Amino acid sequence: MNTKFLFSFLIVSSLFISCDDDILDLPPEDQLTTDQFFNTAKDLEVATNDFYTMLPTTGTYTDDSSSDNIMSLTPAARIRGGRIVPTERGSGGWNWSRLRDINFFLQHYKQVESLDAQKHYGGIARFFRAYFYFDKVMRFGDVPWYGEVLEAGDEGLYKARDSRVLVMDSIMADIDYAIENIPAEVELNRITKYTAQILKARIALFEGTFRKYHGISGGEDFLEEAANTAEDLMSSGAYSLYTVGGPDEAYRGLFSRNNQDAVETILARDFDQELETHNLGYLMTAPTMGGWGMMKDAANSYLMADGTPFTDIAGYQTMGFYDEMQNRDPRLTQTTAGPGFTVLGSDDPEPVSLESSTTGYRIIKALPDRSQWSSAYFDVIIFRYAEALLIYAEAKAELGNLTQSDLDISINLLRDRVGMPHLNMAQANANPDPYQESFYKNVDQGANKGVILEIRRERRIELFNEGLRWEDLMRWKEGKKLEQPMLGIYFPSLGAHDFDNDGIADVYLHQGDPSGAPEGITTFINVLQRPLTQGTSGNMDPFSDGGEFDEAKDYYYPIPIEDLQLNKQLEQNPKWEH
Repeated sequence: MNTKFLFSFLIVSSLFISCDDDILDLPPEDQLTTDQFFNTAKDLEVATNDFYTMLPTTGTYTDDSSSDNIMSLTPAARIRGGRIVPTERGSGGWNWSRLRDINFFLQHYKQVESLDAQKHYGGIARFFRAYFYFDKVMRFGDVPWYGEVLEAGDEGLYKARDSRVLVMDSIMADIDYAIENIPAEVELNRITKYTAQILKARIALFEGTFRKYHGISGGEDFLEEAANTAEDLMSSGAYSLYTVGGPDEAYRGLFSRNNQDAVETILARDFDQELETHNLGYLMTAPTMGGWGMMKDAANSYLMADGTPFTDIAGYQTMGFYDEMQNRDPRLTQTTAGPGFTVLGSDDPEPVSLESSTTGYRIIKALPDRSQWSSAYFDVIIFRYAEALLIYAEAKAELGNLTQSDLDISINLLRDRVGMPHLNMAQANANPDPYQESFYKNVDQGANKGVILEIRRERRIELFNEGLRWEDLMRWKEGKKLEQPMLGIYFPSLGAHDFDNDGIADVYLHQGDPSGAPEGITTFINVLQRPLTQGTSGNMDPFSDGGEFDEAKDYYYPIPIEDLQLNKQLEQNPKWEH
């Protein structure tokens, strides 16, 4: 039976069932909750189980389609510059109901006599409060801090926003409590000390770099916390990188297998064919659904197999698909379908198909076997060890105290997994990659600029399609990256093209009349419907209108109008007033 994420209301309701004939003799439900429920360790476990529903599920593998990593059939509002001020109270992310649930628990959990139970489940509740507030700060900046349950009519409900400093200090206090008090166990589907460590490291890196690049004081302290916490997790020996299948299979296999294990995966959402399924397989394969396509500049960022930049090659901009996929970082063709791509569980190459991809670079990271393309049940990774390695290296580099030894125990382990040459700090700093620098106009211009750019490259590649890219651009103050062209595969002309280099054309481009296509074509593209940048040649251009990002307002989300009307002490985020 799937026991990972239990819905506590189902369990709690079973506790209320009585054998007595007269159910009306039972005390009120709220009295049961406080006086009769918070009394044993099991009660606390049941109560905290519901908090797990706050964690992301399939959204982990769909959020990048609202960034510069992946283009979907319908460009997201936040990359179009189309976000609007929501009207309805509690909408647009400004919802506090789950916080009340957490604070209610923290108000009553010490009724349990067991100090071990208090520490364990109190730590879990604080983990989720830190998680809840971290999301709020990322979206809105300053927010009201509520550390206790408030009832209707309480004046505190209508307080002004507290400072980012107070809220972030409170978040860090909560996550530190969680680390100190939740047992250090390796549990794939439960919150443990290690889950709290990876969350703290993520929070601290975000806040440290956000403050550094947005001109807010205190960033160094958070970067120190990020590096130290990531190092603690690394030193624990609890996790390592998943390497089954070797350089040509391990990275893809980590995500596409049905059942995760606790080698690299710190926390996963468990799915089961009989109990709970999801639609990711359908989104990734149905032409009328997600249509996800990797952006050209993301594909360009994967290094050559010898560790040199692909973009150093003369004419890389107009290189054909087959040629650009040769001798690259193996993660490229374990993330997007390359020549000779085979579906998981099959030995036969899949016919070339660009119909389910807006850019032609079809996403295969986490693509399951064909039996799950309509209803999938493979597990979804929420936190994994590789992120700790990336956090450690980035925090040290931003602080200015990164060494080659630090890279060797972090970034270079990720490269070892796929058989790539090591990142050399001195070489990176001596020769910053101009292509990467073109993405990040605000990057630190000091002695570590080159290696910071390489760590950002590594992070984009390693964590591609894991839902972190938008937050990365926001914390680096690189929203304007969204205004750069979001393009796909290059075609030199209309007509037939051989994507597998087997002498048989696979793709045929036309202007409404495909009648001249040779036999064997598996993908037809009408450029009148799926345009190229230069009409009859150029890159696929699924977002010809281009992105729009307002530096004055778009790093934050707006607060709903009704909430501003109900609480006159709230102020709207800058430039969202109208």
